[in-house]
Amino acid sequence: MHLTAPATGQVEAKPRPRDADGMAVASFILGLLGLLVLNLFLGPVAIVLAGVSLWRGTSRRGRAYLGMALGVADLVVLFAAMQFTDTVSWSL
Repeated sequence: MHLTAPATGQVEAKPRPRDADGMAVASFILGLLGLLVLNLFLGPVAIVLAGVSLWRGTSRRGRAYLGMALGVADLVVLFAAMQFTDTVSWSL
């Protein structure tokens, strides 16, 4: 965060776009990795990171949307694998 001081004398915190861009890239990577391992953990983390990066105004909107889609896909793959194996977990 960097602080700006408007003419009213109040200090206003604005998120740096670089932080939001980093979150978009991280959501993409974690969503991609989550397709192989730790779906239950990495899927929701990818979804949250993508949502926060979009909320903060990332310039990498496509990467954030892709990270969100991959996070959802992680959970879908986990659910499908659990239904296919009739267990609460799955392995390759």
